[in-house]
Amino acid sequence: MLTSLPNLLTLSRIAVIPVVVGLFYVPEAWAAYTACSLYAAACITDWFDGYLARAWAQESVIGKFLDPIADKLLVAATLIMLAAFDRLTGVSVLPAVVILLREVLVSGLREYLAGLHVGVPVTWLAKWKTTIQMIALGFLIVGDYGPPAIPVSLIGTVGLWIAAALTFYTGWDYMRAGLTHMMAEQPKPQRRDTPTAGSARSTG
Repeated sequence: MLTSLPNLLTLSRIAVIPVVVGLFYVPEAWAAYTACSLYAAACITDWFDGYLARAWAQESVIGKFLDPIADKLLVAATLIMLAAFDRLTGVSVLPAVVILLREVLVSGLREYLAGLHVGVPVTWLAKWKTTIQMIALGFLIVGDYGPPAIPVSLIGTVGLWIAAALTFYTGWDYMRAGLTHMMAEQPKPQRRDTPTAGSARSTG
């Protein structure tokens, strides 16, 4: 059911995206901190919606469809806005590119394997990647509006590079698992036996 609490939490991650994007256009510290808070709250719902769906036996097809999409939309929108407002510049844009390309790759891989009725389980390393990525993006959202004594942007950038390295490794790991299924010999269709001359009945 779309109105169940787990699905509503998932939808809230999508609903918060335009608000976070809009706050980037407000050059004030309160806007950066508000965007970071909304982003952090959305990341927390990523854990709660799945936990509640399993605990309350409310797992649904639409929930399984929306959950990964909500995550990817939130991350992609945040990375694009960080690059647009020069909080990711130069070579620091490269980890963002790696992360976005990996999301496209894994999405396509999951779609293909779903047609073969093969699931792609999420590894613990991928979960660590997601956690580090979420924390790094939160630091980068605050950026130069953070406390002067703390290198907020540097912490976020280093975290994003670490997340990108894990992203590359887990992406290759998923791709390798997918290739195993792709390269497996497909069962050949059974041929119908051609009738022999002796099996045909004569009419007369």
